[in-house]
Amino acid sequence: MSSAPASLPDDPIALKAMVAALQAQNSALSATVRVFEQHIADLQLRIAKLKRQAFGKRSEKVEREIEQLELALEGLMIAKAEASSAQPSDEDDAPQPAQPAVAAERAPRRRPRVSAETPRERRELDPDSACPDCGGTLRVVGEDVSEMLDLIAARLKVIEIARVKKSCRACERMVQAPAPSRPIPGSMATASLLAYILISKFDDHLPLYRLNEIFARMGADIPDSTMADWCGRTMKLLLPLIERIERHVLAHDLLHADDTPIRVLDRSLRTAGVGGQLGKGVRKGRIWAYVLDQRPWAGQAPPGVAYKFAADWKQEHVLAHLRDARGILQADAYKGYAKLYAPAADGTAQFREAACWAHLRRDFHDLWVGAKSPIAREALDRIGALYDIEAQIMGKSAAVRLATRQAQSKPRVEAFHAWAQAQLTKLPAKGDLTNALRYALARWPAFCLFLEDGRVAIDNNPAERALKPIGIGRKNWLFAGAATGAETLARAMTIIETAKMNGLDPQAYLADVLARINDHKINRIDELLPWNWTPLAPMAEAA
Repeated sequence: MSSAPASLPDDPIALKAMVAALQAQNSALSATVRVFEQHIADLQLRIAKLKRQAFGKRSEKVEREIEQLELALEGLMIAKAEASSAQPSDEDDAPQPAQPAVAAERAPRRRPRVSAETPRERRELDPDSACPDCGGTLRVVGEDVSEMLDLIAARLKVIEIARVKKSCRACERMVQAPAPSRPIPGSMATASLLAYILISKFDDHLPLYRLNEIFARMGADIPDSTMADWCGRTMKLLLPLIERIERHVLAHDLLHADDTPIRVLDRSLRTAGVGGQLGKGVRKGRIWAYVLDQRPWAGQAPPGVAYKFAADWKQEHVLAHLRDARGILQADAYKGYAKLYAPAADGTAQFREAACWAHLRRDFHDLWVGAKSPIAREALDRIGALYDIEAQIMGKSAAVRLATRQAQSKPRVEAFHAWAQAQLTKLPAKGDLTNALRYALARWPAFCLFLEDGRVAIDNNPAERALKPIGIGRKNWLFAGAATGAETLARAMTIIETAKMNGLDPQAYLADVLARINDHKINRIDELLPWNWTPLAPMAEAA
């Protein structure tokens, strides 16, 4: 909103006074914005450093600090936007008047991205057909088009299923259409409502009591206990699809794997604490993500991810998850994978190990940022050259990737190995830089496997990306209510994240599947898997 007066004074002295006052106000605002920007930059740097630390041995203290800093960062960004609200937005389409140089120094914000499928409504502002000055006829010479993003508020509606009864005039037979099937027999919830609740809880990570408040604003009091029952019964309905996704992922011979901690409420450990708080009533479990993604090398298998919950970090869980799998496993240095890589009596191993160059790069990045080590800087440059090559072959066939790596990447990797060995002779026996170099050299065959197979990725980023939703969720639900709740979370994320990987809107996908699955033949259930799914045409709302 502009604060300019409706009319300006004719007195030059008064005008100069107004300009001086506005310049002073702008300087004060700009100074405030710079302070906010500095605080924001400091927080972003601190958060990034803590997140890099979290890739090593994870700490609940580090995770809580990250969460608190991110909340503080949001507050600062909002405060900065409020302080600079008098200045034009970087997202505005309309031309803006010139601003002082200090305002132009601000980094432009990224504009919202809107998909081509988003509905559009054209509102045309026509200046009429007559000239406002002379009354002459106006002709069209062009138009200026700008865009605004609007929200259509969600709302609930009640669908009344009226089954008309009729009797035959000849034989008195009563005739009535059969009741349509419902996702949950006897429940009021349609497939669309159930899909919304599942996505809200397991993808948007909203607790059910918050959903209760949201629905109350829409005019319906749905107890969170009722929604919990709906979620459980819906997950049971989706179980055949989830099991097929898991089998599909784990049946392939090239997998990414990673894990993350999740706090689980264990009532058997509950002890009285100060103020009624839980004592040792929370156990730390783990969620593993096993990712199948052949898109980087133009493979034909549909992408998918299988999440598995375990009550602790023991290797027996990984061995059980992957007991029937064989091939190449790309993962971090978790000791639980060691038996999978160990050769059997015949000399063969269940898995070949592929290491993660991104993980190695983070170690050197922290040393460069923290200590400005020139050795760390050179390591970053050498690894960065490998990633430049990878960017050129992304999406190419495995054969093309292999040929390019042999010609361009292999000499650089061999040079890195020789350089790393030379640096160790100059460094102390102990230290972060020494540890980073030894980490690479100790697992060197695993770091070189991507040079031998064009299908193998240079890093384990697909698995790390798959675990990001867990980290986001932890900020909202802190811990799972029980081990069974964590298992349900893992299953829900399996179908939701796999739908996303296949380019689907998970809510639209689940709504359609839930509307059909009870009437779908079990021997054709694979038709409803995310990579096979075709929505009903036209897509009707399920009753």
